[in-house]
Amino acid sequence: MIDLIKKEIHKVVIGHEELIDSMLIAILSEGHILLEGPPGVAKTTAVNALAKVMGFEFKRIQFTPDLLPLDITGNEVLDLSNNSYKIKHGPIFTNLLLADEINRAGAKVQSALLEAMAEKQVTIGEESLKLNDPFIVLATANPIDQDGTYNLPEASLDRFMLKVKVGYNTHKEEFEIVKRVANKKFENIDAVVTPDIFNNLKKSSENVHIDDALIEYMLDIIYATREPKKYNLEDIEEYLDYGASPRASIDIYKASKAIAFINGKDYATPFDVSKSAFLTLRHRLKLNYKAKADGIDADTIIEKILEEVVAP
Repeated sequence: MIDLIKKEIHKVVIGHEELIDSMLIAILSEGHILLEGPPGVAKTTAVNALAKVMGFEFKRIQFTPDLLPLDITGNEVLDLSNNSYKIKHGPIFTNLLLADEINRAGAKVQSALLEAMAEKQVTIGEESLKLNDPFIVLATANPIDQDGTYNLPEASLDRFMLKVKVGYNTHKEEFEIVKRVANKKFENIDAVVTPDIFNNLKKSSENVHIDDALIEYMLDIIYATREPKKYNLEDIEEYLDYGASPRASIDIYKASKAIAFINGKDYATPFDVSKSAFLTLRHRLKLNYKAKADGIDADTIIEKILEEVVAP
């Protein structure tokens, strides 16, 4: 079934295997995902394709500096027929919400989205309303054009299970894209997943076995971001203001299971953990100005940790 889902998505998305795999990991784990990359690399197309394949309701919000929380959540409106207020639902009431260029919204909007991501509910007036099940936010951020953008607060970043860097296609892949556009050969996507199939996929992913020794390995990776000296990583301590949160421990565990599952295994390996480490930690490490000055990014820190922490 995983191969069939990927095949349908590839009808409109050329390449970007890590992006597609990461979206499936997020779907199976019901986690939120942050996609970072330049414009025009099929981020929105991929999310839309995933929604169609899974048979999920899909809505998109273009984030702008003048966006208000009620533009996302909805609002109370006066019903003149009976002179009473009723709730008009906003676009957040969906299964897959694409938050396009999330870093262009102000703090109030991000705060409203944070409640939805954390509690899977929104508060409108005096009522707290449950969101659809599943509810997953797939947010995009443009790292190139920073005019009129706001840095996402650490609390918001920590709510994202994964962060995926989406780059340009290869020369061969882009040639195929141009040919398909020229010949109008992009196929229609079929919904191949029913609610029952989705629940079975989730259950199978959750049943992937992870040995206790592998959990210890995960926690060593997490603690190495907090206490580098204890893991002979003094050289990275000068670049870190603080390390990964406890939520990262949960997410690396879930992601490792999902990675193993989409690769056809019923047990996780150290390779699955190392792959999930990049996806779950790169947005949770707070680097200081010295790291920026020395050209050190989060992926470099994670690479050094994986080199030093011994896998079982």
